[in-house]
Amino acid sequence: MNIKPVIFIALGIMATGSVGAATCSRANLTRCLDSVCAINIGSNPSARCQYCGTPDAGTPPTKGGMRSVSVGQSSNYTISDKELKNAPTDPVTRYAWAQTQCLAKLTACTADDVADNYDKLISQSCTAAGVAAQYSQLAVAAKVVKDQATCETQMQACIIQEKRCGGNYAGCVDGVVFDRNLSECAVSDATGCDEFMQGIRTTLLANRDTAIQNAETVLNQIAASYQKKRTEEWAVVQSDCQGTKGRDRCVEQVCSTNMPHQCADGYAAERASAVLMCKYMELACNTVRK
Repeated sequence: MNIKPVIFIALGIMATGSVGAATCSRANLTRCLDSVCAINIGSNPSARCQYCGTPDAGTPPTKGGMRSVSVGQSSNYTISDKELKNAPTDPVTRYAWAQTQCLAKLTACTADDVADNYDKLISQSCTAAGVAAQYSQLAVAAKVVKDQATCETQMQACIIQEKRCGGNYAGCVDGVVFDRNLSECAVSDATGCDEFMQGIRTTLLANRDTAIQNAETVLNQIAASYQKKRTEEWAVVQSDCQGTKGRDRCVEQVCSTNMPHQCADGYAAERASAVLMCKYMELACNTVRK
């Protein structure tokens, strides 16, 4: 997380001009921020998350009274109970307010010191609260932004999953199905890609149309190939059925491969058997001639 409200720019300039190379006391900075963000932390380990992290952590408990960690400490480095009455209740806004107050007291410290030192304490508190929050997204006006190439790659990888459109887009021939899967991918895999989504949709839609067209072309080519093969085979059948051409070729083949003496002279029985085995050719040709 790196929360740096714009207001700190002016504070940083003021601090640079007044203290020069003075060193920030991170211990005092933590004490100051804790006086706003860690109220009742002794009994509530989620305090930092609830006060200065995220509303998802719930509302801080109020029973038993509010006890700030600033009690008994020097007011030079903490925010008093009186000042706390002006603190916002929204966690993100409260954290920004706490930083402005503490950086005004500790002029040697900067917003970077706050982010480097205190953000992890809030993260730990939110872990204790069972909140999986990414604090860079909780900052005021924070927004995850990716470049167009990254967004296109992520969306492409998502949309061609087998459970969605598939690598050949066969599952998204229907435009409604395509748009539904695109929307789901935008939510699950394309956070921060809003400004590129229209262009990405156009690209992926063109990819789908090309894939479907290519698939139809291949299918037509296969169908044409089978049709050609059937036509050629039919021509052979018609040729074989002219006279006894087909049957004679069948007899010669049976003789050469199935008969011990290849139907040689003197083995008329073998040839007669071959003729009977090829009788189906005559039956087939009778059907073809009809």
